Amino acid sequence: MLIGIGIVGGVVLLAVIVMFNTLVGKRNQVRNIFGTLDAMLKKRWDLIPNLVSTVKGYMQHEKGLFENLTALRSRSEQPMSPSQRVQLDNDLTRTLAAFRVTVENYPNLKASDNVLHLQRTLNELEEQISAARRAYNAAVTDFNNAVQMFPSNILAGMMNFQAETLFEIPETQRQAPTVSLQNNS
Repeated sequence: MLIGIGIVGGVVLLAVIVMFNTLVGKRNQVRNIFGTLDAMLKKRWDLIPNLVSTVKGYMQHEKGLFENLTALRSRSEQPMSPSQRVQLDNDLTRTLAAFRVTVENYPNLKASDNVLHLQRTLNELEEQISAARRAYNAAVTDFNNAVQMFPSNILAGMMNFQAETLFEIPETQRQAPTVSLQNNS
């Protein structure tokens, strides 16, 4: 009887250890992927001043857009939680979309080699960020499942594991874009 209780206790202890190690591994994977994503976002933030200074001379009356980009970049250098960084990235994505639309309205600007190079670089970076977001969301979903599903949710609650925030597309980006073939120059 005592041996049976010892075996059951050992199995339970082993299950707890496996669940704990799984939760820690999944949390670390989320943090690792977020670190990679954060590095790409930092690269994007570093690219913005070059883009702004190159384009600024062409678009003096678009001052508000430049001020918004500059303010967002300043916020990016402050310490923040992953969920705050996700929100900041969503704000930047919206502002960059407005920036691209604005650039399209300036034919001389579109023809500038510097602007074309910066746009290509930004597009490549956006594709890399998009892939990193998908990897991050997959890791977060896997981690959140482990934190929220039985029986690991019991251990997760006792050990204070919290669900992570997914990158989500802002509502404004879910709408179909308006395409105009008119030249607004």
